Amino acid sequence: MPLRTALLQSSGRPGSVAENLKVLDDAAGRAAEAGARLLVCPELFLTGYAIGDDVPALAEPADGSGAAAVAEIAVRHGIAVHYGYPERAGEAIHNSAQLIDATGARLANYRKTHLFGRFELQWFTPGDEPVVQAELDGIRIGMLICYDVEFPENVRAHALAGTDLLLVPTALMHPFPFVAESLVPVRAFESQLYIAYANRTGHEGEFEFTGLSCLASPDGTVRTRAGRGEELVIADVDPVLLTASRETNPYLRDRRPGLYGSLS
Repeated sequence: MPLRTALLQSSGRPGSVAENLKVLDDAAGRAAEAGARLLVCPELFLTGYAIGDDVPALAEPADGSGAAAVAEIAVRHGIAVHYGYPERAGEAIHNSAQLIDATGARLANYRKTHLFGRFELQWFTPGDEPVVQAELDGIRIGMLICYDVEFPENVRAHALAGTDLLLVPTALMHPFPFVAESLVPVRAFESQLYIAYANRTGHEGEFEFTGLSCLASPDGTVRTRAGRGEELVIADVDPVLLTASRETNPYLRDRRPGLYGSLS
C-alpha cells in the first residue's frame, strides 16, 4: 500500500516554539485530510534555524516538552510526524530530527553527522551514527539532515541497509538551488530509494532559503515539487514502483565493493 507523504515547506516563526507548533498542527490537519499518513517538516523546524545565541536556551532532550507536543498533534490528527529540533544530550547540542508515529510513539531520533557552515559548527556537535531507521506502515524509513544528503556515501549506506524512504529535513539556502533541483533526484535514482526533501523558505537573519521541497522517486522522477514560498505538497511512496525500479536498475547489484577500499 502506498504511503502518502506530505512535505511542509515553511520557516514558521524562528525563535517561537509555540508558534511553530501551531503551524505544524495546521499542516498535520491538512495533510491528514488529504489522506497522508506521514508529515515531514524542515530542518530545526521546532525552533527555527537562524536563532543564533538562543540555541542553548531552546535545545531540549529527545523526550522533552517539544516531543510531547508533537506527539499530541500526531495522535489528534492520526498522522506520523518527522520534525527537526536542537537536541540537548548532556553537555552537547545536536542538530537532530525525530520521527513520531500516529500513536505518539517516538520511533527514531537522528543527529546530523555533517555540519554545514559557521553557524552550525559554532553551536552543534556532529552525530556519529550514519544510518538510523524505523518501520512505518511496512516502509523502512531512513533519516538524514540537509547537508548529509550531499555526500553520496551517506545515501548509499542507507540503500545497502534497506532504506525505502529517506527523510531529509533541510535548510537549503541560496546560492544552492541545484541541490534540490538536480542532486536530490540523482541520489534517489543512483541508490534506488525515495527521498523526501523538506526545505525552509524565505529570509531568516543572514540566510535566504530556496524552497523547492520535493519527493524524489527511485525511477528518476520527482513526484511532487514545491515552489519558493510557503506550501504543503503531497505525493505517494509506492512500494510496487520501488520494487520494479530496483529490479530494472542494476546499480546495487553491479557494485564491486572490493574496488572501493580507497574511498575510506
